[in-house]
Amino acid sequence: MKAPVRKQIGVIGAGTCSNETRSLAEAVGKEIAKKGAVLLCGGLGGVMEAAAYGAKLEGGMTIGILPGTCREDANPWIDIAILSGMGHARNALIAQSSDALIAVSGEYGTLSEMAFGLKMGKPVFVLDCKWKIEGVKRARSPQEAVEFALALIKNQYRTGKLNEEQEKSNEE
Repeated sequence: MKAPVRKQIGVIGAGTCSNETRSLAEAVGKEIAKKGAVLLCGGLGGVMEAAAYGAKLEGGMTIGILPGTCREDANPWIDIAILSGMGHARNALIAQSSDALIAVSGEYGTLSEMAFGLKMGKPVFVLDCKWKIEGVKRARSPQEAVEFALALIKNQYRTGKLNEEQEKSNEE
């Protein structure tokens, strides 16, 4: 019997951030781990490091898709470092590999990940984000973001909608 595949929630945001943003990202990471999902991120500093740290505090699993070719570039809270050698283009891999995305603040790299996620039919949630983008859902707290993300993932897998949307975006 095949074991169920754990859901992967991408946490995206800037490589440097304020203490307030760091606290939000850490709380998102904790919630992801508490719910039994895997945290996926870009594997570097800032929001990515804070979220991975939060997940590890709760015994969670973390994956970082790094922009370069050096595993040692990963922050210390990454369990599995995937070397893309793709620079910013790795943002497409993060979006594709995530079942849902949660943006915590962020800059243009975060914006590209959000756009890729939307194009790929993934649920995208934001906390403390300056952009207003059609299709992106605002969350009031880290708990709400993770709960909504998991509920949408569950619903999309149950109805088959997630796979249909992914196939449609791959055809375009």
